[in-house]
Amino acid sequence: MLLVVEQGNTNTKYAVHDGTDWRAQWRTATDSTRTADEYAVWLSQMASLSGLDFKTFTDCIISSVVPQSLFHLRNFSRRYLSAEPIVVGENAVLDIEVRIPKPSEAGADRLIDAIGGFITYGGPLIVIDSGTATTFDVVGPDGGFEGGVIAPGINLSMEALHRAAAVLPRIAIRKPADVIGRDTISAMQSGLFWGYVGLIDGLVTRIKAEYGAPMKVAATGGVASLFEGASSTIDHYDQDLPIRGLLEVWHRTRARR
Repeated sequence: MLLVVEQGNTNTKYAVHDGTDWRAQWRTATDSTRTADEYAVWLSQMASLSGLDFKTFTDCIISSVVPQSLFHLRNFSRRYLSAEPIVVGENAVLDIEVRIPKPSEAGADRLIDAIGGFITYGGPLIVIDSGTATTFDVVGPDGGFEGGVIAPGINLSMEALHRAAAVLPRIAIRKPADVIGRDTISAMQSGLFWGYVGLIDGLVTRIKAEYGAPMKVAATGGVASLFEGASSTIDHYDQDLPIRGLLEVWHRTRARR
């Protein structure tokens, strides 16, 4: 079975594919100091809880935006899966045209989103990924990566607001009952939630106007589901889009070997 590891700055997602279906998915906070042995202990326990045998994991593909973690993840795959991992940005075959002046600046996570989005929804497409940063990536009609927008993520903005203003508390992000807050917490929740809905809808509208052609919009990432029913521009909410992109990259890489 294939172990898919999609590591962002805040969270890491693990998924297991048996060649036909996804069998399990797990998520942890990203920790760049976690060792290969710690990955093995945690994943073997999670596999057991999901009714899977850790010993049947035979292949691994990794996408990470945290370079410090790659050493440990590689060692984990080599030592415990007896497999040389496919690593996006190193030995993986993405087979996607990157149409920006400096293709190396397109992060692994953004390219995987573009691939996953295109094979699922076609193009032209805007993929919104809400994580530590909120990215808006433009995918062409043929699946090429055509650039996009990077904005601070909603959790990052909340944390910055709390740290910079002495009297403002750290709050949970949720949709408030009213736009006009009647106390500090509801006012902050409204500003964060509706401010980000405005950010999403405003940028999507501007991207579409500049692109000059009809575009679909798909949203993924840890907090994307918060905006379901609130955003007027998102067509699809798809938490599996990145791992679907990684599965496609695994197939493309295997086909070239």
